[in-house]
Amino acid sequence: MALPAAQKPSKEMKLTSPEFEHKGLIPGKFTCQGDDVNPALIIEGLPGEAKSLALIVDDPDAPMGTWVHWVVYDIPVVAKIEQDSIPGTQGNNSFGRKDYGGPCPPSGTHRYFFKLYALDRQLNPDEEISKEGLEKAMQGHILDKTELIGLYKKH
Repeated sequence: MALPAAQKPSKEMKLTSPEFEHKGLIPGKFTCQGDDVNPALIIEGLPGEAKSLALIVDDPDAPMGTWVHWVVYDIPVVAKIEQDSIPGTQGNNSFGRKDYGGPCPPSGTHRYFFKLYALDRQLNPDEEISKEGLEKAMQGHILDKTELIGLYKKH
């Protein structure tokens, strides 16, 4: 699915982690082979008019299609998402849970996309939502988007 120009990764907004480099290896602590907690994320260059943030973490390399590891929305506008935290309202992931599920690839090295969206409003959906529901709810409200990619292979 091609994103409209306003939804392409930004030159302004930036997402980094003190735990791993962009396209670098995610430390085991943040995976199913470790503590299975979310890494800290640093957010820079947020649009001034942002009212909330949303985060989707997924793995497009999963054998049965994209596997969703974390869905969080209505995150307050912050400069940092702390390690092992619940920064907003959590949606349903592919594990059938509402929490962070760390990388746990069945084989090979997989890519994990941490996609952050700056939104012009709080979403406050009427019901629990998954990645697809969040993407639908965000339509027309995305001010900017950025992403951080981490890699992981089971040992």
